[in-house]
Amino acid sequence: MTPGPAGRRRVFRGDGRTGVRPWSSWSLRLRLTIVAAGLFAVALALGATLLSMVVSSSRVAALDELVRASVTTVGQLATSDQLPAVLPATEPGEVTQLLDADGLVLATSASGSRTLAVVPVSVLDAAERPAADTPAQDSSRLAEPVFVTTDRSAYAGGLVRAAVLPVEWRGEPAWAVSALPLREVEGVVSALRVSLGAVVPLLTVALGGLVWALLGRALRPVEELRRGAELVTARGGPGSLPVPGAGGDELGALARTLNDMLDRLESSAARQRAFVADAAHELRSPVAALRVSVEIAQEHPEAYTAAELADDLASEVQRLDRLVDDLLVLARLGATTARREPVDLRELVDGVVPGSVLAAGASRPAGSPVPRVETTGAGTAATDPSASGRVVRNLVDNALRHASSRVLVHVSDGEVVVVDDGPGIAAGDRERVFERFTRLEDGRQRDAGGSGLGLSIAREVTRELGGDVRLDEAPGGGVRATVSLPHEA
Repeated sequence: MTPGPAGRRRVFRGDGRTGVRPWSSWSLRLRLTIVAAGLFAVALALGATLLSMVVSSSRVAALDELVRASVTTVGQLATSDQLPAVLPATEPGEVTQLLDADGLVLATSASGSRTLAVVPVSVLDAAERPAADTPAQDSSRLAEPVFVTTDRSAYAGGLVRAAVLPVEWRGEPAWAVSALPLREVEGVVSALRVSLGAVVPLLTVALGGLVWALLGRALRPVEELRRGAELVTARGGPGSLPVPGAGGDELGALARTLNDMLDRLESSAARQRAFVADAAHELRSPVAALRVSVEIAQEHPEAYTAAELADDLASEVQRLDRLVDDLLVLARLGATTARREPVDLRELVDGVVPGSVLAAGASRPAGSPVPRVETTGAGTAATDPSASGRVVRNLVDNALRHASSRVLVHVSDGEVVVVDDGPGIAAGDRERVFERFTRLEDGRQRDAGGSGLGLSIAREVTRELGGDVRLDEAPGGGVRATVSLPHEA
């Protein structure tokens, strides 16, 4: 890339030719300056043209009033047959004449010729003379003069503004004419155009410089935000963007919003890192147990039968299957929008409970009774039946895992309550158990179940559905888990 003429940068093309950088690659500051200066220049040019036209029209109108007064005076003198030897002319350069129908001079002012008409006959023909058969008019009333602009006058080297008035002199048709040169008007308009032609570029350049400076000042906070974002990207870690000025304007609001976004991204990244670490740790345990069982069976085939190996592997495979399923559920949270439809909660609970009871019986030691589950009430909610079923199943599984003898599930509109008669959860731990991979001390044994994801999944899925899950102490001990769901879509 090389500098081109006037400081513009040239870009080499593949064929060896160079071209000016496209408009879209110019800086925003430069583009805005060019647009503002260009619009200002167009506005000034239009204003200058309009001003020139107004000045020219006003000057011509002033001349029309002068020649109107003179031609009216001459017309009145001719009509009353009181023409003086020399016709009056009040303005310098003004020529007043009385011409016959053929354009011959009958009388003239001192500035005119007695033999040469100030305007040719063709100009006189432009005036409207009353028809011959029209009734005679009052001699004191004259027709309106006709104003013409011509460059065929014998008394000026340029344009002449003339007023032509048809009159009668001694019973014969005649013309009263008064003319003034337009040199003064042309000079004023020309000087105005020259001055405006010099002023417009100067004002455009001045405005362009002012816009450039103001845009630089206005865009400085944006540049600070860009540099801040660049530093955050370079560090690849937490950081914040500078809040310009007092932070009360739009850029300050943008900076605060971006900082909030960075904080949320950092929190999300931290949660993801913790989740990956915990998931790796939780997956390592069942995989290690499977590996140990296989290695023992390989080294001592006579002491470790295939049936014993299958029994040991089955429990670990089931545990691994539940863990992978839970991880997939967490990974899908927020990826899709949950659908909402009217759901019969009692029917949903009745469909979930038998499977939970069977799973609890399979995971308990032989001879250990499964707590009985009682379902009461009825109600509906506007929710996703599949996701809500997963929430209820997790809570019932958790209750069966810790209940002593009984689990009660009560259903009402927009709410499902699961109560167990187990040891309960301390008040300080009732929120902590919703964190991923959290298991209390009495629940860490492998046969006590769980990977510590059941309650976390229940709460996060419910919140995705627009509801929530909370834990309270049940009457008489145990845990009371309440699922709140939207009642109407």
